[in-house]
Amino acid sequence: MTDTTDNLAIALFGEIFMGDQLARNRLSKALPKGMELSHFSVLNHLTTANAERSPAQLAKAFHVTRGAMTNTLNKLEWAGHIHIRPDWDDARRKHVTISPSGRAARDVALNAIAPIIAKVVEAIGTEKVRAALPVLREFRDQMGEES
Repeated sequence: MTDTTDNLAIALFGEIFMGDQLARNRLSKALPKGMELSHFSVLNHLTTANAERSPAQLAKAFHVTRGAMTNTLNKLEWAGHIHIRPDWDDARRKHVTISPSGRAARDVALNAIAPIIAKVVEAIGTEKVRAALPVLREFRDQMGEES
């Protein structure tokens, strides 16, 4: 790599890391009391998937350890936002579904963060955001590849 490429790569990662930190901090503050960003993310995933998922599938989807996902799922189950049932064919496996209260909690959280996200998109401009999405998706794909 050249010095120019190195500097560009460092600037890119710096902006992504700082943007991620600022976005997480701002959105976390807007979420309903007791809800963490990880909780919202899982509830949102289960809502859009509209199907059962195993804890292992969820861990893989979010690129976290099974232990971290189990911790999040335990908190969501305790709050009544998800149902966890055994797999009737293999007792070692479990299936996770969102509950009606989980859908409601996700909707409340989405309503809390949507204005923040919309305001940012409006300030940047929809055309710039639309143009950035393919680059960000390609970046994500590159980071997701095993080296």
